[in-house]
Amino acid sequence: MTQPLKGEAPIVVRDSRDGDLEVIHAIYVHHVRTGLGSFEEVPPDMEEMRRRRAAILADRLPYLVAEADSRIAGYAYAGRYRPRSAYRFSVEDSIYVAPEAQRRGVGHLLLQELIDRCTRAGYRQMVAVIGDSANHGSIGVHAAAGFAQVALLPAIGFKFGRWVDSVMMQRPLGPGQTTLPTR
Repeated sequence: MTQPLKGEAPIVVRDSRDGDLEVIHAIYVHHVRTGLGSFEEVPPDMEEMRRRRAAILADRLPYLVAEADSRIAGYAYAGRYRPRSAYRFSVEDSIYVAPEAQRRGVGHLLLQELIDRCTRAGYRQMVAVIGDSANHGSIGVHAAAGFAQVALLPAIGFKFGRWVDSVMMQRPLGPGQTTLPTR
């Protein structure tokens, strides 16, 4: 997926590669250390990031990057929502945008590609678990992509010396729950 922005180089969304992990790691470390989008408080090392990506790919789920000017502007992946078999048609999205690329449509493009790929793979529901009810950027990107807020977990996390909410949003993929799955 490619999307040109006014006056800027196009943003290209593609499958991540092993060589992208250093930049992916740096983006995630930034979000762990400075934001509430992740409730991790200590950034994982490169080996853990490599293991996490391998687990997503082993499940044959998308792990994507967005590139602008040949630089990674963000990344996203879909993971299984929960491990129990009854959840097998549901996925959870995760999106992280490089600080210098925020508010350029990167998150929107990554999310749209995740939705498209997960729909084609036969998943029926996508869930977003958003850290901080004041995370208007992430909430807005998800709402624009058809997600509805289904839950607010007040003060569920504690980070940076304060209690933090978690917002859960959900959207159907393909026919959603209107038909039975075929697999």
